Order: sequence, then structure tokens, then C-alpha cells
Amino acid sequence: MLGYICKYAPIEVFEAMGVEIKRIEPEVTNFNQADMKMHPNICSFAKGVLEDVMMHDYEGVLLTTCCDSIRRLYDVLKEEMPDKFIYILDIPRITKDAGITLYEKRIRSMIKSYEDFSGKKFKEEQLAEVIKNSNQKAAISRKKNCKNIGIVGARANQNIKKILEEKGANVAFDLTCTGLARKLLLEEDHVLSGYTRGLLSQFPCMRMEEAAGRDALVLKYGDSVDGIIYHTVQFCDNYAYEYAWLKDKITKPLLLLETDYTKQSYGQILTRVEAFLESLGSLNGLNASHIKRKEGEENMYVMGIDSGSTSTNAVIMNEKREIVAYSVVRTGAKSGESAERILQDVLDKAGLKREDILRIVSTGYGRVSIDFADENVTEISCHGKGAHYFNPKIRTILDIGGQDSKGIRLNEEGEVVDFVMNDKCAAGTGRFLEMIARSLEIDIDRLGPIALESTENIEITSMCSVFAESEVISLIANNKEKADIANGICHAIANKSYSLMKRVGMEPDYMMTGGVAKNPGVVRAVEEKIGAKLYICEEPEIVGAVGAAVYALNQVLT
Repeated sequence: MLGYICKYAPIEVFEAMGVEIKRIEPEVTNFNQADMKMHPNICSFAKGVLEDVMMHDYEGVLLTTCCDSIRRLYDVLKEEMPDKFIYILDIPRITKDAGITLYEKRIRSMIKSYEDFSGKKFKEEQLAEVIKNSNQKAAISRKKNCKNIGIVGARANQNIKKILEEKGANVAFDLTCTGLARKLLLEEDHVLSGYTRGLLSQFPCMRMEEAAGRDALVLKYGDSVDGIIYHTVQFCDNYAYEYAWLKDKITKPLLLLETDYTKQSYGQILTRVEAFLESLGSLNGLNASHIKRKEGEENMYVMGIDSGSTSTNAVIMNEKREIVAYSVVRTGAKSGESAERILQDVLDKAGLKREDILRIVSTGYGRVSIDFADENVTEISCHGKGAHYFNPKIRTILDIGGQDSKGIRLNEEGEVVDFVMNDKCAAGTGRFLEMIARSLEIDIDRLGPIALESTENIEITSMCSVFAESEVISLIANNKEKADIANGICHAIANKSYSLMKRVGMEPDYMMTGGVAKNPGVVRAVEEKIGAKLYICEEPEIVGAVGAAVYALNQVLT
């Protein structure tokens, strides 16, 4: 079996020789081999391909010269697997006759190399049969009565399409570099020449001469769908430039989704895609059949539960949209157990029983682990609803929790217009502050207040949790005051938070949510950075749970 990765790869040539060929879609758990054999900043896809190839018994791998990362992958595979057919095709950038002639010549050289390697022979009439029997799908496939989503950018793994389909959305088109069906041409008298012409006339990737025409096609296709997901691969710069251009041109809602092609990225993909669909009003369940209050009941109650990495928060709300009770507990080793514990705690505070609650909506990273919830909604949407509940004037939210931070922009109805998340790094989160507090040998609750006592401005140059801790230790060794170090940390978090808010488009009024909103040092630093006051409710950790309760109540009352 031969593996390949690029849509410009002439895979039908190998099929004509009776070779099984498979597109490599890596989904690995780590880059242990790749990190030893390649530079750490090589594209995550290239590293994933290396891991995949080393785990499986491929006869060989067919690569193309799409970028420097793939060229480096070729060098590594040739060195590691000298007995296998490792081949890289140099694809011409031009797609006119000169390019077709050049590429056909290179394909013939590849065929000769594989014939020498395998002993098999290539015949053009067999390629003609493969082309005749190929199934070519339509480029655009819209459906009625559901949200149609387009995917653009760098190659997207199957998890994105799987999540969209599970949530009832239709993938109307896939304009990523491997997305559209192959364009195969059959010219009876010049089979390989016609086939090569078809390969080079596919929807162009970013490296091709026709990439300028690609812009018009992307915009044309973009107008035909309800929303677009723009996918990039970690450390792939090519498509980041196109996203920056497209964001200013496209009229449809646009989600930037970066993945590293590991299995661990599934949760990050799920939250972002679900939140995007929720912002379009398309997620299954949000328009499901609603529960009515029982006959003779004077009051009715709903519950929202936010299962976060650090705390689990619950809110009970009545039909008047009044908060009857709320509870905040530390999330334990199992989010489901923390949810069971807080369920009983908040019921006791409200003086209610489980059967008194008509509907429960869960949110947060542990939302799918709460078995007793009737439905789950992403924390992005719930923070929007919760912020709007506390203050309808809020348009921009900064949420800093235990392990992630988010920037969210709302419209006047409290609906999410745009959002960005930082959940791949602990920098600037509650965990980050806990680590710094330990280094300063103070309680986490004292970190913010002592920052307000600072008399010297100290700049923390790194926001990486590991490097920042080392920097703090060095400052302690230089007899710097704890208050000044704490203040420097707070301002470093404010700088990072400001960039998140800028990315979603800053619009007053502003609100800060999450546990870090209880830190007065960070709050002051953020306010200084944005030049405006932050609205902070009495208990900023329950905003997501309040939003979940609002979702539940809307379903009951509708």
C-alpha cells in the first residue's frame, strides 16, 4: 500500500498498476518520533504524517513539493526508510501548456522509478479505464432545512466534518487543499497528457500560479452558505495570510479553526464548531420540543451547570428569571462527580428536590459528562447569555478561567457575533496565577490585593508558564518586592487579554467573567490597558451557569 497526501498526486497512475493507495490522514497522540527527527516548529501535519508512516506498514509514500515542511519530511523518510518507495514530485506552479508538459515528464520519471522498484508495468489503456470508472462529485452540495457550512483553508481532518454532520449541519463545500473531488480528464489519444491537464486544473492551492483566481472562487462559493470554517494547521503560515484577507472580504460568519492534527485537539475543535453553529442558531436541540410546566404548578425552576476545569458552578432560576440559588465548588478528578455534588448542594440551598427542576442545561468543558442534564450548550454561547442577563449593555466579554481565556463579542440581543479562545496554553489563566502565587509564597487570594500596593513597574517579558515562573524566581533572587512582581504579572495578563479582545473587535460596554475577575490586580491592569471600566457581577464564576439556566428557561417558556 502506498500513502499520499496531496490532491495533485497522480494516484490513478498507481491504481492502474493494481496498487492499493491511501490518503494519509494522521491522527496521532504525540510527536515523539517527529520531534527527535524534525525541527519542533515544522508544520504539525508533516510531523503527524511522519508518525503515521512509522506506525503503519506502507510500501512507500508519495509526496509533493507543496511546502518546505513536506520537503523536510521527504528527507527524513528517505533516511529512515531506505528500502521503501519514498518519492517526491515537484509540481510546477504554472498550469498552462508548459506546466502540463513539464509535469507529465515528471510523472513519467516517477512511473519509471516505481516500475524499477516494484517490477510492475504501467499501461496508459489501464489508466484510461480507471478514469472512466471514477466517480466525480459535485463541488457544491447545499441542502434545505439545515445550515450549510463551507470549509476553506488548509487540509481539514475528518473530525471537523464529523462534528458538523452530527450536529445536523451540511458540508456544502470543502475548498481546503485536499477537499474538492479530483478533476479527471480523458483524452483517448493522449491519456497521460489529458490526465495531467486535469490534475493541474483542479481548484488551485495557495502555491499555484492560479491562486489569484482562487480568491474569486472562494468569495463566490462563500456567498452560497450560512457560515464558513477557515482551517489552518499549526505552524502553517501560507493559509494564515489568506484568512487575514478573507476576513475583511467575506460577508458570511467566519470561524478560524487551527488544529495540530492530534487526537487531543478533538475537544478544542468540538467547542469551537458547536459555538459557531450555536451563533448561527443551528445546533440540534436548541429548537427541540419544549417542556411545559405541570398543571397546577405555581412556580417552575430550571438549572444551569457550568463544568469547568477549576470550578463547577450551578444556578437555579425561576420563571421570573430570578436566581433562586447558586453554588460554586472545586472541580475534582471527575467532572461528573463534581456535578452530582453541586446538584445536591444547590438544591439544598434552594430548598428544592430534583423533581422540582423542569430542565437542566450543562455547559463548560465537562458538559458532556453530566448525565442528568437534558441538554448541553457551549460555554461561549452561555457566557453570552449570562452576560446579557446581568447587563444588556455588554458587547465585549473577557472570560479568564482556570485553564483557558476567551474574548467574546455580542450583539444587542446577547447573541455571539465573534469569539476567540486560548485553550492550548495555560498562560494568563487561573492555573498560571496559582503557579506564580506558589513561587511568591503567598495565597492565591492575596496575589491581586498586593499588586495594588506596587511602587515599581516591573515588566514580565514571557507569558509562557514555565519561563514566567523562572523569571519570577530570578526577580525574587534580585530582592524585588512581591507586590511589584505581582503587579508585573497582572499587567502581562492584561496585555495578553487585550490581544484577545482586539481580535473579536472591541466594543463597549466591557465585562470580565471567570475566577480571575476576582483578582483586583488583573482587573485594574486590564482596565488601564483598554481605557475603560469592566463590569463585574457579584459572583463572576457563575455567568456561564446563568447563561445555561437562561437557555433552559427559554425552552420551557417557549
